[in-house]
Amino acid sequence: MRRLLCLAIILCLLQGNLGLETEQETETHVVTVDSTNLRFTPSTLTINEGDTLRFVWGGQALPHNSVEENGVFDSGDPERAVDYGHVFDYDSAGTYSFFCEPHEAVGMTGSVTVLDVEAPTDNGTDNQIGTSTGESESSTPDVRLGLALGLFVLLAAAMWRARIYD
Repeated sequence: MRRLLCLAIILCLLQGNLGLETEQETETHVVTVDSTNLRFTPSTLTINEGDTLRFVWGGQALPHNSVEENGVFDSGDPERAVDYGHVFDYDSAGTYSFFCEPHEAVGMTGSVTVLDVEAPTDNGTDNQIGTSTGESESSTPDVRLGLALGLFVLLAAAMWRARIYD
C-alpha cells in the first residue's frame, strides 16, 4: 500500500513538471542552383524565425555565391560547390533579398520572408540550430491540468488506502 501511495506522489510531481516545457522545432530550408537558367531554386520562400536558410550546390560549370543585399549573410567568394547556412535569429522578421554576385545582372536573385514567431526562453545554451525548449505563457494551462490530475490521483490513492484499512 505504501508503494501505491509513493507512486501516486511521484505521479503527482511528474504531472506538474510535464507541462512546463514546450518544444519549438526549427527547420532547414535548402536553396539550390538551376545552372541551366542561372536561377536559385526556389527563388522565393517563407520561413520562420529560428529556421536555417541553407545554400547548397556542387559540380556547377560556373561559380556562384549568395549575398544578402544588406550584408545579413554572405556565402563567400563564388564557388562551383557551396554548402552555406544562415540561421535567422528570433528578432529578424522581415524580407531579405539575395543575389549571386557574378550573375545578378542576368536575374539570379531571390528573396526570403522570415515570419515572426515567439522565441523559446533561454535554457542556458546558446544553440540556435535545432530544437529549443523553455517555459512559455501558453504552457500555463498544461501546468494547471497536470497539477489537478496529480492531485486527483493522490486523493484517489488516499481514499483507496483508507477504504482498505476500514
